[in-house]
Amino acid sequence: MAPGLLGAAAAVLAAVASFAAHVTLNCPVQPVPSTPRPPTPPPNNLLQRLEKLGQGALDAPEDVYVDAAAGGALYTATRDGWLQRMHPNNGSWERWRFVGGTGLLGVAPSADGTMLVCDADKGLLRVGEEGVTLLASEVEGSPIRFSDAAIEASDGMVYFSDASTRFGFDRWFYDFLESRATGRLLRYDPRNGETSVVLDRLSFANGVALPRDETFVVVCETRGFRCMKVWLKGEKAGKAETFVDNLPGAPDNIRLGSDGHYWIALHLRSPWPDFITRWTFTKRVVASFPVLLKWSKATTKGAMVAQVSEDGNIVRVLDDSEGKVINSVTSVTEFNGDIFLGSLTTNFVGKLSLAQVTQQEQGAMSS
Repeated sequence: MAPGLLGAAAAVLAAVASFAAHVTLNCPVQPVPSTPRPPTPPPNNLLQRLEKLGQGALDAPEDVYVDAAAGGALYTATRDGWLQRMHPNNGSWERWRFVGGTGLLGVAPSADGTMLVCDADKGLLRVGEEGVTLLASEVEGSPIRFSDAAIEASDGMVYFSDASTRFGFDRWFYDFLESRATGRLLRYDPRNGETSVVLDRLSFANGVALPRDETFVVVCETRGFRCMKVWLKGEKAGKAETFVDNLPGAPDNIRLGSDGHYWIALHLRSPWPDFITRWTFTKRVVASFPVLLKWSKATTKGAMVAQVSEDGNIVRVLDDSEGKVINSVTSVTEFNGDIFLGSLTTNFVGKLSLAQVTQQEQGAMSS
């Protein structure tokens, strides 16, 4: 072989060896194969008709709670550490309570008039006029690494999710790449201040909801494209089973609607994430290079929500397939004929009339 070719071959081999060494020494994840992803339905882009509330004033409002007793006041937590409230009479927003931190996620009401807040970095919080109280930061000797969503039952028990025991909020994409089921559904008992594990080995534990009769609790598995339920009452108490499977997107938050159905925020599939998660090697490569990691997180576009019946059947799906109006919906809450959408990538809360959606759906069916 000519000296020039030998030199080129040596350079290529050296580059390959250097690349392999970098991935081996710097990869922060221990990936396993990902769950096969279900197909995505044809787009309808009905979410593109939404109204933008508080545009420019809200920094990544991940979750939205509507207070029916207050006439429809909206609450959300933003990246600047504030719980913000929208007054229903004039649509104005105010900074209601300062909590602090950049990892405020799920918000839920408590019977005593305070607000339950999941701080991804600290744990489960109670926020009220007297300030902020940390309710739970560890469970059975293990730190709560990624407190995500919560709901309070009528008996005062608080059910909340710990998305991952491996990675925190600022490193969530590593958990996506690693694909290990380390998430947990937890229960906080206000009578003694103790926290216990209800269900573990969840593939990124996310949204939590209760049915009207509170016979079970639902928790979403984002990477599993499904939601599980754990029976709380009756002969099956303590047993877990699938509530809804093969969702058309990765589920985030879930909330009970006024008719007993559930609304679930879904993350759309995207070609690049689908590609890199096919093999553990590509996962390692992406995780080892910050530029690739940052670019990969930015490739996911579009938004989707699903309405699911009490027995776990999909009733309807609404989307913005290309993210033209809203992108990456993380929560959906129904109130008084409208749905309200939160997202970590927007500066507003979306509002959409379900009557308008139904009219459009009927028009599409008749055409």
